[in-house]
Amino acid sequence: MTEFATTTDGLRIAYDRVGEGPPVVLVHGFGSSRVQNWRSTGWYGSLTEAGYSVVAIDCRGHGESDKPHDPLLYHHDRMAEDVVNVMDSAGIASAPYIGYSMGGLIGLRFVARFSDRLPRLMLGGVGENYLTGPRVSDPERRTMIADAILAEDKDSITDPRARMFREFADQPGKDRLALAACMRAMSPPLPRATLQTFGLPILVVCGDQDTVAGASGPLAAIFPHGSAAIVPGRDHMSAVGARPTRQAAIDFLKS
Repeated sequence: MTEFATTTDGLRIAYDRVGEGPPVVLVHGFGSSRVQNWRSTGWYGSLTEAGYSVVAIDCRGHGESDKPHDPLLYHHDRMAEDVVNVMDSAGIASAPYIGYSMGGLIGLRFVARFSDRLPRLMLGGVGENYLTGPRVSDPERRTMIADAILAEDKDSITDPRARMFREFADQPGKDRLALAACMRAMSPPLPRATLQTFGLPILVVCGDQDTVAGASGPLAAIFPHGSAAIVPGRDHMSAVGARPTRQAAIDFLKS
């Protein structure tokens, strides 16, 4: 049954608690939801079978959570605070965090502000392009993608990545106005000097065909206790549902 936490700015954030055992917090990617990103791809089953309980969140603007249309309400620091609100609501002082794509970007902000709340972090679908290369977080790119999400004529979208985001936003039950607002507010990467202070174990996992995130190794190398895994034959959209991705997470949690 869906539960809700209330944020500091009065929004309701939906989440699931499933299974018994030590909790693991799951935070999905842009345009997705806890059901689409985690439950339907087998994560709930894999983690509970491995002896963990799942706390899976719908980020603001997504799933069953409230969906404001103001870009000012979507900074990743705010969304990291939402995770804290859910953990407090669920009675969780500290738990490993697994984030995919946007959920991973939020996870890095979470570490920077609330490092005492998580013992380890897995970043899925976040890689070398966080440090260098074509970033979704680039303001011009964000604007182009947000405009594509709202475009009246989908056939007018010529950029392949913007088209990918629009196709995702067109799926049933999604609020394109909220998703465009979220995209416009995408926060910039943290400085390398900040990343290098993160003292917890961090696993970076990307598909070997993920051109959105880039390779996992260069980002993992930034962290003092970073490690990398590669999912063969998978791109940004398909790596999250791959069995090797789930297994890498379980091995990391048990290490």
